[in-house]
Amino acid sequence: MDRVRTVSDEVLVAATPEALYALVSDPSQMRRWSPENTGASTTGSLPVGAEFDGTNRRGRRRWVTRAVVTAADPGSRFAFRVHRIGLGRPLVPARNASWEYRLTPVDGGTLVTETWTDDRPWPDTLVRAFDTVATGTTFAAFQRGNIRRTLDRLKADAEQG
Repeated sequence: MDRVRTVSDEVLVAATPEALYALVSDPSQMRRWSPENTGASTTGSLPVGAEFDGTNRRGRRRWVTRAVVTAADPGSRFAFRVHRIGLGRPLVPARNASWEYRLTPVDGGTLVTETWTDDRPWPDTLVRAFDTVATGTTFAAFQRGNIRRTLDRLKADAEQG
């Protein structure tokens, strides 16, 4: 069976696309909403081509990633691609995943869509084995839950002011 390479979910937030863009385009804020991200090497909204390191934790496992911003359209879309990973520093070149946040104005606020794409160029059999060890399931199923939690926390945070 082919693996699922893209997972996304959405939430309606009672805030403007501009206010939400200011949040999601600042990687240092992600730790407030993400179940895994614990911080970033930069603060503030980033332009296309900017790189940043993200620190992450899942249980007792910790790792660092390096990502490059691939889209920065204020009030509309922010995206980045993870291309390095490591335990203490992101030393290993590794296509990993891409993340995207789309912001669509609607009555009552903004529809925020978060999308994760599996960029790993590995064979499906290796992916299944790795995913089971790393998450207990597939990364697609695991990220589906992470995205839901992230969006719910972003909504609560943005609507509190």
